Amino acid sequence: MKIRFLIDENLSPKLKKAVLHLNPNIDILRVGDPSAPPLGTLDPEILQYLELSQRALVTDNRKSMPQHLEVHWAANGHIWGVFWVRRNTELGSVAEELRTIWETTEAEEWIDLVDWIPL
Repeated sequence: MKIRFLIDENLSPKLKKAVLHLNPNIDILRVGDPSAPPLGTLDPEILQYLELSQRALVTDNRKSMPQHLEVHWAANGHIWGVFWVRRNTELGSVAEELRTIWETTEAEEWIDLVDWIPL
């Protein structure tokens, strides 16, 4: 199965447009989109959404998300991957990385894994 992404609301809405510009077939949503969690959704609810929707999270939230992720795993929860965006990474670089991940890997390869962008 191809990986599907959810972009955290803390990242620019332009990221989704940049990814789709590179490949319009990529399944990518941003928090606040009509079929995604609404803006302001708490981290534990985001993690539940990710598990149920089989989406990987793209985020720069290193403040609260790591603790919520540990609690999620401790409760036998799973994720379909988390990609932490490194500070000062240009939007175009993040979009390219997501395109490469989508084109070269399968969603199942990212279950319960976290990684950094750029890789």
